[in-house]
Amino acid sequence: MTIKQLSIFVENEAGKLVEALETLADAKIDMRALSLADTENYGILRIIADKPEQALTVLSDAGFVVKVTDVIPVAVGDKPGGFAAVLRILADAGIDVEYTYAFVAHSHDSAYVILRVSDNDAAVNVLTKGDVTILTPEKIYEM
Repeated sequence: MTIKQLSIFVENEAGKLVEALETLADAKIDMRALSLADTENYGILRIIADKPEQALTVLSDAGFVVKVTDVIPVAVGDKPGGFAAVLRILADAGIDVEYTYAFVAHSHDSAYVILRVSDNDAAVNVLTKGDVTILTPEKIYEM
């Protein structure tokens, strides 16, 4: 089970990041998770939005370059080693993790992580066999 992540290319100039976020806010689109990585000239804002198709449209219409990527949302035990156990399953299956980021949700026993891996189908298969909870798109978008 995968969900859609939007990668928005944002120039490293004052006000450009807030313009992207205001574009989403004006369209009543709520972000569930985000990550920001930067280079000298631009940043890559990765988001999980409650309405990914609408987010893609409004951001593109506002002149932002946006790429859609399938990622895997997983719940991990909120305890020492919880995330390491998930990564061990992937490593043992020979699946490369390209990047990951966590986000906060209202739960007392789980933390939530977005995974970008080299092979989504294989990762979902081994994670499911390893009893890792993979969240549905509906669960993520409704958080």
